[in-house]
Amino acid sequence: MKMTCPIIFYKEFAVASAFRGTITPLIFLAEKQMLIKRIGDGTHMAKVGVLFGGVSPEHDISILTGLQAVRGLESTLHEVIAIYWAKTGEFYQTELSLEAKDFSNGVPSGAIRLSFSLQDGFIAHAGGIFSKSRGLDIEVVVVCLHGGAGEDGSVQAVLDLAGIAYTGPGSKGAAVGMDKLAFGGLLLSHDVPTLPRKLLTESVGHPGFEGPYIVKPRYGGSSIGIEVVADFTTALARLKLNVHFRQGAVIEPYRPDLFDLQVAVRSYPVFELSAIERPVRSGANSEILSYADKYVAGEGMVAAPRELPAVIPDSLADSLRNYARIIGDILPVRGLARIDFLSDGVDILYVNEVNTIPGSLSKYLFISPPISFEKLLGDLIDEAASHKTYMPVTAGADGSALASAGSIAAKLA
Repeated sequence: MKMTCPIIFYKEFAVASAFRGTITPLIFLAEKQMLIKRIGDGTHMAKVGVLFGGVSPEHDISILTGLQAVRGLESTLHEVIAIYWAKTGEFYQTELSLEAKDFSNGVPSGAIRLSFSLQDGFIAHAGGIFSKSRGLDIEVVVVCLHGGAGEDGSVQAVLDLAGIAYTGPGSKGAAVGMDKLAFGGLLLSHDVPTLPRKLLTESVGHPGFEGPYIVKPRYGGSSIGIEVVADFTTALARLKLNVHFRQGAVIEPYRPDLFDLQVAVRSYPVFELSAIERPVRSGANSEILSYADKYVAGEGMVAAPRELPAVIPDSLADSLRNYARIIGDILPVRGLARIDFLSDGVDILYVNEVNTIPGSLSKYLFISPPISFEKLLGDLIDEAASHKTYMPVTAGADGSALASAGSIAAKLA
């Protein structure tokens, strides 16, 4: 029996109505998972879709990451399909040879419109009176989305329901990683040091620590929307003025004495840490590691200024690595993530945030031992194919509660 299962994300949540279709429960998923298993054991080269763009403030940076992944997969045996998620919510298949500038005005010339259904996945609609829709039959999606619905678990949940393997965090890990308040609470519950972090609202009131403050979008990625303010009154006023605070904001003490340290982690084939880097803040805006510091060079995080490896005491590096391993366990990290810290360079160390789909997939951090981008991507694809993120369980739904339920009319009386 086939069950109609419409999945519709309204445009306020950035996915539009392209995700919809029908799904045959369990049997359909089992068929997909058998194919996925063959990919993961190395006996089957996959048809890989690289998904980038998205309805997010980090849309442009996601394009840079996605195009790098497309190029990195060119030398592999996988069949690669580039899937662009436009800011308007539609999906398009684009040429593999496109450059970043080809997306500067939106959907590039020659792009083929796509739709998505839970049973058939991505479907191409070439247009024209005699054209015929065709399924792309993508087996693994390399997720290169930053921020918004692409990194908060929404896209991951849809791919789970469709039975399509994908790289990066599962829906639950992505959701916690994107929610700064939830992630901060997770750290505190496991005695991982982090700066005080409170929800910023008038009803919650004063956070209990003094300014100056740093105010961040609760669900935002990167450094977009972050502000440094002198006092609590100003922080509250910014709630109504900063568009990135519409879904909530968190407030923390601003510590100008601390600088950024970052390390990447990957979970497959074994849990592994990268070299530790110290990103360099610009002189024009040294309060925080800004969006411009990270990305305006034009090649994503690859071109951002940094000290790599960071010159820090061994004891500090050991503590940082230890906390990174703990976070890898408790989140849990899947795929390739980056963990950001704040430190004085001596003995003070705080976990700041986790980026579950980092810019450029943090490929530049794996220098000791060096790991090629092709190897990183290949391992991500193998992990996606062999480690399922969604395992439906129906145990307990044996019909007994329905058999003894009586009439619905009686329950409404």
